[in-house]
This record gives sequence, structure tokens and C-alpha cells, in this order.
Amino acid sequence: MRYFSTNGRSAVVGFREALLQGQPEDGGLYFPNEIPNLAELAVRPWREGGEAETAFSLMRPYVGGEIPDADLEAICGDAIDFPFPLAEITPGIFALELFRGPTLAFKDVGARFMSRCLGHFSGSIGKRTVVIVATSGDTGGAVAHGFAGVEGVSVVILFPKGRVSRVQELQLTRSDKNVITLEVHGSFDDCQRLAKTALSDRELRNKYFLTSANSINIARWLPQQTYYFAARRQFPDAKSVFSVPSGNFGNIAAGLIAKRAGLGARSFIAACNANNVVPKYLETGQYIPEPSKRTLSNAMDVGDPSNLARIRQLFNDDLDLIRENMATASISDEETVATIRKVHAEFGYTMDPHTAVGFASLEKLAKSGPSEIGVVLATAHPVKFDSVSDILSNNIDVPDAVARLGDRERRSIEIGNSYSEMIDAIKKSL
Repeated sequence: MRYFSTNGRSAVVGFREALLQGQPEDGGLYFPNEIPNLAELAVRPWREGGEAETAFSLMRPYVGGEIPDADLEAICGDAIDFPFPLAEITPGIFALELFRGPTLAFKDVGARFMSRCLGHFSGSIGKRTVVIVATSGDTGGAVAHGFAGVEGVSVVILFPKGRVSRVQELQLTRSDKNVITLEVHGSFDDCQRLAKTALSDRELRNKYFLTSANSINIARWLPQQTYYFAARRQFPDAKSVFSVPSGNFGNIAAGLIAKRAGLGARSFIAACNANNVVPKYLETGQYIPEPSKRTLSNAMDVGDPSNLARIRQLFNDDLDLIRENMATASISDEETVATIRKVHAEFGYTMDPHTAVGFASLEKLAKSGPSEIGVVLATAHPVKFDSVSDILSNNIDVPDAVARLGDRERRSIEIGNSYSEMIDAIKKSL
């Protein structure tokens, strides 16, 4: 498998180089030059514990033999050692619970797979590896956990100060010594801008080996197809509508490439909050980035989603084709609150705000037939969001793994949103 830049001005590379570089020099995103046919995987009989086997079958063609099969199988088994259960909310509508991993968020899948792939190649790099990641909440925690204590690797995490939940902040600031956490006085878009600038900094690149761990990186992004196939295999005779809470659009881009590979899903919904630049783009044909707006579903507060470039590439920038394959909805905070309350009161299911946006979007847009099911991606555990307890006037049980974080030393550095401040903090800490 070879990978090219969506901007079309960088060299075509293999899996190893795309993983290690993170982002092409021309500022685009890596994209596979072919989509494998995985239709057989979508209908293969499901068995308990089949998540790792699904990941191996899925990623094998994308890795293209650059990791031996035995090693790749071990990587998948180690990275994805938790289930993706489907919880029925109402007849025909299911929550795909992607928060069963160690940091209680769907980002665990890609972050753990990427860290182990990077570890596989680390001996051949020749200098210290620095992973730089911007996060709106969950990515950073998953990356910090996935790379904790990895020899020869340092991690730099940037998150917007005051714009993540209490549990997310605990996960971001109670990390191992090889993780540098920067609290940025600004938005997620500021964090993403700083991370992208650092990744192309020639001085840094001369001293360290730089890569990313956002969904920018193919080893973070492509494994996310795993849970779509895992869900699909459990309903082989039904057409599925996937409603995907969408911020930086990596998750739904993975779903759409899975559909092209033979997933068998009927349609996808990009479920957005008030940050609705993509719904506006599909409506008007004009893509106009906007400053991000703060919402209850904070991990989706993105005003210029990077992975839209991959969706546009997948469909050859044909707006009509994008519209055929991806519907969009924009859900307000008021609608999010009402959905959390309704689903909890009527069905006894507790949702985080992002999942609630997905459920509300599915209710708004899906047209179910007798052989169709709706699948809402439950992207995070509700305990990660203080607002859920306030909305329901009910305490949510805190998993032990989260409760223990409060006993650890807080480690973080506050900076403004200028590149010079970030670079100074990184140089002092590495």
C-alpha cells in the first residue's frame, strides 16, 4: 500500500514513512492510493472477542507487509483488548459503546494501535521520537496512556485550557514523565494550528524525529474502521445507518472509507453540534472555516476540521457524491440536554453529550425501513462530562481507573497561543 498527500505536492510513501512522518511536508493529509475490498470481513460470522481479529484483517492490506503478519497480529491483540458492545436503546436503535478501553473514549483504538506500530519501528529511527498532538479532550488522554513509558518516545499534548471536562483534565495532566502537557490559552483550533506548525519546524525536525498522533496520522485514523466492521458483523442481514458524533471528522471519514471497502452500511450521518461548518458546506457548496464555538459536547468544538480533506479526496471533491453518502445535522446545546434527559427517563440509558448529539441527529434524519437498524457511536463514557450529572441531577459512578488519577501529581505547563511560547516550553522540557 502507498500513501499520497491530499494536497498532491509531496512524495508518495509506504505505511512506515506515512506513520513516522505523520503529515506530508506540503501540509496535506496522507491517503491510501487504493481502497482494499473488505466485503467478506463485513459478513464474516461474529464471535466473542473478535475485535482484535477484525483489526488484523482490516489493517493487513493497509500495512502492506511492512510489519510481519505475526507482529501485526500481536499489535492488534495488545492494542484492542476490550469489546465494542452494542446496547439497544430503543427497538432498532443501538449504541455502539466505544468507551470500554482504558481512557473511556473511542480514541483508545487508534492511539493504542499507533503507539505499538511506532514502537515496532522505533529501533530504526536513530534519534528521539517526539509525538505532537492537539486535543479537544479525549485524544490527548488516549495518547498519553497509549505512549506512557514508551522508551525513546516523548509526547507533547496541547489542550485548550478551561475547555475540557474535569475527568479529561485529570487524564491529561496526570501523565507519565515522558508526556509534556501544555495548557493553551485559546481554542482547539489554536492547539491544532500550533501542532501543525511544530510538525513542519525544520529546526525541531533536525534535532528530533517528529510525528503526530491526531487523526492526521494514518495509524491513528485507519484502525477506526474496526468498530464499524465489528458492529456490521453482528447484523449481517440488516442495513445499518451510522450516526457519528463529528468534530475533526476523522471518525466519520474512517466510516466512509469502510463503506467504500465493502462495509455494507446504508448511510452515514455526521452529527455536529453548533460548530456546523460542514453542514453549511454541504448546503451551500462553500467551505468557510469559522472560529470554534464552545458547547457541551466540547470534543467536537472544531471550526476547521482537518479530515474533511480526506472525505473530499475519497469522493474526488464531488459535492453531490458527498451528499449522497453523508448526511449532516447540527444539534444545539438545548437539544443535547433534552436528549440526555429523554433517553435516560424513557429508556434508562445514560449518554454523554457527544452521543446525545448522535442520537438526536439520527432521530432527526434517519428513515428506517423494516430491515434497517440505527447505530449511534457512543464515543465516550458519560462520567467524563460534568454536565451529565448536572443535567440528570444524578451522580454517575466513577470507574476505579479514573478515581485513582486524582492521587497522582499534576504535571502541566500553561502557555499562550503563540508559537514562540510553545517552542520555548517544549525545548525546556525535552
